[in-house]
Amino acid sequence: MSQLLQQILNGLSLGSIYALIALGYTMVYGILKLINFAHGEVFMIGAYAGYFAAGALGVEAYGAAGLPLYLAALVLLLAMGASALLGVSIEFLAYRPVRSAPRLTPLITAIGVSLFLQNAAMLAFSPNPRPYPPILREVRFELGGVIVTNVKVTIFVVAMALMVGLHWFVQRTWTGKAMRAVSTNLDAARLMGIDPNRIIRATFAVGSALAAAGGILFGLDQIVINPLMGMLTGLKAFVAAVLGGIGNIRGAVLGGLLIGLAEQLTAGYLSPDYRDAITFVILIVILIARPEGLLGVVRPEKV
Repeated sequence: MSQLLQQILNGLSLGSIYALIALGYTMVYGILKLINFAHGEVFMIGAYAGYFAAGALGVEAYGAAGLPLYLAALVLLLAMGASALLGVSIEFLAYRPVRSAPRLTPLITAIGVSLFLQNAAMLAFSPNPRPYPPILREVRFELGGVIVTNVKVTIFVVAMALMVGLHWFVQRTWTGKAMRAVSTNLDAARLMGIDPNRIIRATFAVGSALAAAGGILFGLDQIVINPLMGMLTGLKAFVAAVLGGIGNIRGAVLGGLLIGLAEQLTAGYLSPDYRDAITFVILIVILIARPEGLLGVVRPEKV
């Protein structure tokens, strides 16, 4: 039983990171019907932004004690701001010029942006993995045979807080309501006085900021980062968005948690060699059994 609880704890921690990244995929798709395959690289850049921000704030001087809480929060905000700016820039420079093109063109553009960011990161940061700075001091304690660390708990709590904040933002603020209006009918939203470009910029900024938060939490959890980390992790987050129902915010959260749990349970009870494969097995099954996702709905299209 203790082993099962340990795997569930690890799975929820990892799954909350996937959920943060999946939210970016689902928000952009909900408004533009675009799969932003560069989103994984935004997550990677966010992790590096946190790495350099922590270094600039003197994390080495604190050593294993970690940064004070206010500096750790500042690292998170700086990384989220940097990735938000990157996301807005990608939308303006790469996606907006091809927004009215056939659907295949934006998809190819997204793949091109992804490859560009990967190679630019390797040139800028070197392809060698880097150990992530100890932004938080790790404290371990045991509960009923289950090893719990403050880092795992912090990852889950911060991720859940950001997701709740996003839900409040989308449901209660004017910009969030405008996002829902543009997602439902862009032309009708324009007629009601909503500027679609402004809302799309906000969507990219929010989704990219959440990905950056996921990047920092991933660095704390996995200890090491590298310029190619966004490729596989981004694909898993995309699968999480599809599993929950792409375009559905609650579905992205549910999908991320389920993918994290499936991955950890597979590694714990079958073999670590299968932990990546199980994600894509789930993708195949969900596309066959319920292509709209667990919380998605089938919307008839008018012709």
